[in-house]
Amino acid sequence: MRIPISALVGMVFTGAFFLAAIFAPLIAPYGMAEIVGGVWDPASEAHWLGTDAIGRDLLSRMIYGGQTTIFVASAATVLSFTLGSVLGFSAAVAGGWTDQGLSRLVDLVMAIPALILALVVLSVLPVTLTVLILVMGLLDSTRVFRLARAVAVDITVMDYVEAARLRGEGWGWIIFREILPNALSPLVAELGLRFIFAVLFISTLSFLGLGVQPPLADWGGIVKENASGLVYGIPAALIPAFAIAALAISVNLVADWVLSRTTSLKGGRG
Repeated sequence: MRIPISALVGMVFTGAFFLAAIFAPLIAPYGMAEIVGGVWDPASEAHWLGTDAIGRDLLSRMIYGGQTTIFVASAATVLSFTLGSVLGFSAAVAGGWTDQGLSRLVDLVMAIPALILALVVLSVLPVTLTVLILVMGLLDSTRVFRLARAVAVDITVMDYVEAARLRGEGWGWIIFREILPNALSPLVAELGLRFIFAVLFISTLSFLGLGVQPPLADWGGIVKENASGLVYGIPAALIPAFAIAALAISVNLVADWVLSRTTSLKGGRG
């Protein structure tokens, strides 16, 4: 199997980000909240990326911030896909009032901008990582629901699904043995996009002050902490912004390749 250069580059960068997140305590030169220098010290041998607005090592903050950002985004993406896919497939298989009820509920939630709804909810709830994951996962599951239902509606009219129904198979068999294998291609492509969206979403919430709370670090929070330095030509706020962009591009490169590989793998069961 020949892997394109673009996919290899995406895999390398994506793998590097995830490995850095997993082994953050081992590779970070300083503690996450440890003050080790002056305010916005330039890059040096002791501090490869310099220091931040209160003298913490920026490289260490970036590594720990990546760990938090990737963990929250990954957990929210898993939750959104689990909930959205199961409900979307169930709505397509059940049809009737079940389909109509779930679809109209999703339409109602999607009518409200996700960021505004998240800000309203987080303004009245304690902002913890668990709450952030639940809010992001539930809001994003509406997008997954729409895709999963649209794909499943086309699959449910296929002969092999009708044959399964005639054999007396239940919903579980039809969803997980007939629909899911044939819906993998669009879902895999959407998985990468939803993960990128989750990274951008948590970063936006943190920049607005309702995301990851101190003393924890995440990339959006690091941008907020150092944004005032841009006035003085301090690039500390641009480094996490570059990391967000690099992660988004690398994941997208991998998702595009996986989509091209899976498109022809499942053409339906006879």
